Amino acid sequence: MKRIMILESNENFAKELEARCAEAGFEVCGVTGDGKEGLKLLEALLPNVAIVSLHLRTADGFTVLEELRRAGRKVSVIVLGNYAEDSIVAKTIELGARYYLMKPVSAELVAMRAAELDGEASPRGERVERRRAGSVEERITNIFISIGIPPHIKGYGYLREGIKMAIEDPKVLGSVTKKLYPVIGEKYETSASKVERAIRHAIEVAWNRGRVDAINAIFGARVYLGSEKPTNSEFIALVADKLILEDMV
Repeated sequence: MKRIMILESNENFAKELEARCAEAGFEVCGVTGDGKEGLKLLEALLPNVAIVSLHLRTADGFTVLEELRRAGRKVSVIVLGNYAEDSIVAKTIELGARYYLMKPVSAELVAMRAAELDGEASPRGERVERRRAGSVEERITNIFISIGIPPHIKGYGYLREGIKMAIEDPKVLGSVTKKLYPVIGEKYETSASKVERAIRHAIEVAWNRGRVDAINAIFGARVYLGSEKPTNSEFIALVADKLILEDMV
């Protein structure tokens, strides 16, 4: 049985999370609303998954994430917060969070996301694949939100599809014009040239919004400076590589 720890200062919600996670098949090995105590428990009990609220006593959720990263702890973290700002989402991603769920959120949904991260075997492999695909899509969505690619533009969906294709088959990046764009165009009933232009526009929107710091934070290094921006294939490769390295697939 996989182990989960809950760091949540709202006692009633913490109890709900504990009950739902237990129903989802986890062993709840610790529950606390104190950040410093939580760090000690995380070090001593080594859970597979941790639910961490940004609002905690003595040490906030950011401090917990920073300490986990500094210590190299191998735990999948779901962050719960009340903030919708892109900079907050970007910071949690930079510090290693696998999900950022904005409150109010149901305990059932949190437990569901924890089960996806847990990756326990399912009686049917098909169900496991659907869970993994969902995790990848939500992670891509978090990245897009952080760097300022709005969901209403066409390039948003095309980019997400291209990144998923690159994760499944990295070789596709060597033939974006002949393979990647046409496949996406066929799925969305449009032309390959329109797919290419829409993706390029989506990347330009992010750069024009001036969120280069958020972009560099997500990719873990100062990848691009000033007005410099990646090509379509470079951007898709950056995101796909990040997700592959994080063992998302």
